[in-house]
Amino acid sequence: MKYEIPVGPIHPALKEPIMIKCTIEGERIVDVDVICSQNHRGIEWIGMNRNNPVQSIYTAEKICGICNLCHPACLVIAVEEIADIRAPERAEYIRVIQSELERIHSHLLWAGVAAHELGFDSLLHYVWLVREKVMDTLEIVNGARVPKDTIMYGGVRRDIKDEHIPKIREMIEYYRQAFDKLAKLFLEDKTIKMRTREIGILPYEDAIKLATAGPTTRASGVKKDVRQDMPYFAYPDFEVKAITPDMLTGKVVGDVYDRIIVRLLEVKQSMEIIEDALNNMPKGEILAEPKMIKLLNQIKKAEGEAIGRHEAPRGEDIHYVKLKSGFEHLYSWKVRAPTYINILSWRTMLMDMQIADIPIVAASIDPCMSCTNRVIIADERSGKEKILTSDDLHRLSVKKTRRLLR
Repeated sequence: MKYEIPVGPIHPALKEPIMIKCTIEGERIVDVDVICSQNHRGIEWIGMNRNNPVQSIYTAEKICGICNLCHPACLVIAVEEIADIRAPERAEYIRVIQSELERIHSHLLWAGVAAHELGFDSLLHYVWLVREKVMDTLEIVNGARVPKDTIMYGGVRRDIKDEHIPKIREMIEYYRQAFDKLAKLFLEDKTIKMRTREIGILPYEDAIKLATAGPTTRASGVKKDVRQDMPYFAYPDFEVKAITPDMLTGKVVGDVYDRIIVRLLEVKQSMEIIEDALNNMPKGEILAEPKMIKLLNQIKKAEGEAIGRHEAPRGEDIHYVKLKSGFEHLYSWKVRAPTYINILSWRTMLMDMQIADIPIVAASIDPCMSCTNRVIIADERSGKEKILTSDDLHRLSVKKTRRLLR
């Protein structure tokens, strides 16, 4: 007898506006249907209708509360390419440091969530206690624990001052001491191994076919990382290598356990990158053009289109931007966050698993649903709502593409 179990959008195991509909025989999952598009905030439309492109940076920060640097970074990279703006070398180093602080914060937050999904709440609380150190460091450098508000076209808004450096080094030393304990708790605990080894396997070939990104794809042995493949900011100076689980275990399984390994090793890698950046950060300016009016005028005159790519904690983040000369706002802006493609791997991971595996398998890709695509339009004249179908969205997409090509 087959039964259907809906997980989400309101469910203790999945607190996101998405549904995973699992068909089961006994305890075994025999089919999976992922239903996205439960919510859409219209953030791209908002960003394209701000008073000027600088305001759009702060809209981009709101796409994701955790990845609040990588989204504006993608937008800035694209606009800088179109407008021929070159950030000073010191600013590029600061961007790298901020990006890696964000990666440490995100991976530690995820590790706590993963422990919670396994029912190991004492580990959740310990990991989030350890996570406080990077949040305190972010507050020292940026003035806030979560939003950074630091990246700007042509550089950064805030410098890393001499008095900040000892605090950042203190954080690195703190995590060096905590790392061995974290690795032991996650990688040697018998219960965690039983709940994650051979669970939610994504084979190498499927990771390639599904174009998965970030730790999700690297845990399957795919050595793909934008910092390595197409380095940006000051990353060429650090020769970043994609982290895969065989670096620790000598083999690749592609399961939840391997995804834990990749994220833990990436925390260690981020610490090394930050330390190298501090040791070699050049002196100089942090903005190519400090006068906002001149900067906006340069962007307003620019025309063209570009792609901004950034290796976010969850994987490759891509922003498409088009500018039109004389146009006050972003002419076009399209965001593709890594979860948009990583959720495709859920079906492969969940097939033949048990019901109890659903929470940790779903959490193992570190999902964030800000980029889902359902749209509800309220007609102010009639007071009615119109829900757009997939055919409507396709028709509107074709219409928009033709408009952009004109």
